[in-house]
Amino acid sequence: MPELPEVETIARGLHKALAGKRVESVRIGLPKVVSPKPRRFVRELTGEVIDSVHRRGKFVVISLASGRSLVVHLRMTGRLIVQAAGTTSVQPYTNVSLTLSGGARLAFADVRQFGRMRLVGPEEPWAVEVGLEPLSDEFTFERFSGLLDGRSTPIKVFLLDQRRVAGLGNIYACEALWEARIHPGRPAGSLSRERRRRLHDSIRSVLRRAIDQRGTSIDDYVDAEGLKGGFQNQLQVYSRDGRDCFRCGRTIVRTVLAQRGTWWCRTCQTR
Repeated sequence: MPELPEVETIARGLHKALAGKRVESVRIGLPKVVSPKPRRFVRELTGEVIDSVHRRGKFVVISLASGRSLVVHLRMTGRLIVQAAGTTSVQPYTNVSLTLSGGARLAFADVRQFGRMRLVGPEEPWAVEVGLEPLSDEFTFERFSGLLDGRSTPIKVFLLDQRRVAGLGNIYACEALWEARIHPGRPAGSLSRERRRRLHDSIRSVLRRAIDQRGTSIDDYVDAEGLKGGFQNQLQVYSRDGRDCFRCGRTIVRTVLAQRGTWWCRTCQTR
């Protein structure tokens, strides 16, 4: 599933390509992926002008001139691909296609059909349960530390809770915990102030570096231009089980925590 750096990269690419474009027509290939129901979705979206595109957590948010927003959750294998005017080929597994002024198309493709597109009104509180943005000014050390207080949840599981910290997923939680030298199974509330500080800084550092590399392409992720990211070449622990730790030379292990694969170093990340 695309995480914060991948969704941020997609949103930036879409903003560059789509801002100011008018939605000329909408084609729905798979009705279950859109909300409201297809007829209303097509009627209300057609004629809208795209004002901007940004990210909220793991959601791509296409802001419209009317004040409404088209909110896209890519889930496991969703892709948003801009096809240039004159392109005759159809993006494989396209579930929704928007034809825009000038002839370009925005294809929402998803082989596993888990992704969703939702048209929401300006006052609709669709993001009420999305947590703090880790790269925002609001994500201060004190606020982050306050979220950890009293929590017995393993810190890795805590970081994946989108109601707490928005946008973090398995890749970057593993990477941040390794960088901060914190065992993924430690109860979140048991972390010392020093360890909390290291983790807070590591989360921001890892995410920024991943955005600079346009995200991590391990499985299906490509950006709005159909291009892969580069951060997979800088991963320290994720998907590196059996290989040497870059810091201490010992073997990286993979264990399962709350039904999620977790990569870490037993020497660098002790309890």
